[in-house]
Amino acid sequence: MRLPTIHGYIDRRILINFTADPGVVRKVIPEPFRPKIYKDKAVVGICLIRLKNIKLKGLPDFVGVSSENGAHRIAVEWDEDGNTKEGVYIPRRDTSLRLNTILGGRIFPGKHYLAKFNVKEGGGNYHIDFTSSDSTSISIDAKETNHFDPNSIFRTLENVSNFFERGAVGYSPNKDKYEGLKLQAYTWQVRPLEVADVHSSFYEDEKIFPKGSVQFDNALLMTRVEHEWKSLQDKPQATMH
Repeated sequence: MRLPTIHGYIDRRILINFTADPGVVRKVIPEPFRPKIYKDKAVVGICLIRLKNIKLKGLPDFVGVSSENGAHRIAVEWDEDGNTKEGVYIPRRDTSLRLNTILGGRIFPGKHYLAKFNVKEGGGNYHIDFTSSDSTSISIDAKETNHFDPNSIFRTLENVSNFFERGAVGYSPNKDKYEGLKLQAYTWQVRPLEVADVHSSFYEDEKIFPKGSVQFDNALLMTRVEHEWKSLQDKPQATMH
């Protein structure tokens, strides 16, 4: 069972983006997905998103729920009906809201791990860290800037914005299938962040990502975005590569 369209507000969304060795990423993601390649690199990352007033579309805002959430994401492609599709594969989701851990994999796509979030924001500065119930952790310290890092493989803010806007479809593993969800943002505008420090226990796990196979590339910020989440048809699970 899947919910009808869900409506709410993205109060703050930070996309932390890394480049990765495509050969390594192929071993991490399952069929039918394959890495989406940009300038000979796979692109992986984390979405840190604060959602507000999340509820069934058509209901008043005051009945909605709010939460801090983290999603590990890998940009992917796959073949569907003779066409190449693109989006993100989400190997894990973390949340501050216990309700999400109960509904995740039942109504909301994918299992959700309960995590303790620590968030400090102000004056264009952002500190976010969380530690999940299985000890997975991330942290980032960043500040708003008017300049996109020219050392990024994307080179310009327009390039990176277009890349991630096309990745609005996400699939999460659950038992014998991959559950899909599409983000429909009413507006799409990203701003660059200058990152002072970033850590991810998932991408720093050398048993999954050997040393040197993942490099931080850039971070982006979105704020105050009205949006909808729409369920997609599940994909049957296949074997890992």
